[in-house]
Amino acid sequence: MATMNATLAGAFSHPDSYLGVYEEVSKYNVQLNILERLWAAWYLWMQNDVLATGIMSFFMHELVYFGRCIPYMVLDCIPYFRRFKIQDQKIPTWKEQWECAALVLLSHVTVELPQIWLFHPIATYFGMDFGVPFPTIQQMALPIAVFFVIEDAWHYWFHRALHYGPLYKMIHKLHHTYSAPFGLAAEYASPIETMLLAAGSIGPPIVWVSLTGELHLFTMYVWIVGRLFQAIDSHSGYDFPWSLRHVLPFWAGAYHHDVHHEKFIGNYSSSFTWWDWMLDTESGPEAARRRRERKLKAIKAKKAQ
Repeated sequence: MATMNATLAGAFSHPDSYLGVYEEVSKYNVQLNILERLWAAWYLWMQNDVLATGIMSFFMHELVYFGRCIPYMVLDCIPYFRRFKIQDQKIPTWKEQWECAALVLLSHVTVELPQIWLFHPIATYFGMDFGVPFPTIQQMALPIAVFFVIEDAWHYWFHRALHYGPLYKMIHKLHHTYSAPFGLAAEYASPIETMLLAAGSIGPPIVWVSLTGELHLFTMYVWIVGRLFQAIDSHSGYDFPWSLRHVLPFWAGAYHHDVHHEKFIGNYSSSFTWWDWMLDTESGPEAARRRRERKLKAIKAKKAQ
């Protein structure tokens, strides 16, 4: 932040209002884009980096989470889109969605907010940058791809562990309240599960910056937005012809996770299917068919010996 303060020193001449600071930042830093100017003005106006990041991160999370759920709520009201609904006989009621949203919001405030608040001091301790300009797409692509892969592995093993009898009953059962999931239910979980699985999202960036010394808060935001989109889409209950899994065969998507909620077993991964494929924990009709074919093949091979 010292670099930002030195670069944007002119912004301190009129710190009375956020708009005033923004005007000063824009006047002396024409090379920055609009988002970078808004970002810089926010930190300079707040004069407290931890508070600035905490407030911005929390409201960004809420805006993206609930904002991404709204389109699916609209689709549930339009009969035409039932053809893309995986469990088309189960449409969430407004009462179910309201109750779900209320518990999720409570969880965000009581469980996720402290984690969000602690991220800034921990990450900056290891060298995270939050100044301007932002990193390029090329600079962000590799760490975000790594975060997706690591989070998926973390999610697979912890999710699978949470389906062990006592752990399922004490921790994970709440998340399986809805056998036909919908977007709002992505973070409908017990506090322990919320903390465990959230560690898979905020842990990899902290490890990354501690090892490489390179991470920008904006990169973290792009990663979190991508992760929220993935989680909500996989709980949406909709599988469209243009869904990513039809382009990337190893992408899990809504169908993969919807089967998990319907069958209560298997398909433990979050983003990718390779862990379930390698460890034979895939669930659903297609996976059952492949298992039967493998068994028949093994039986025929044994008889041929």
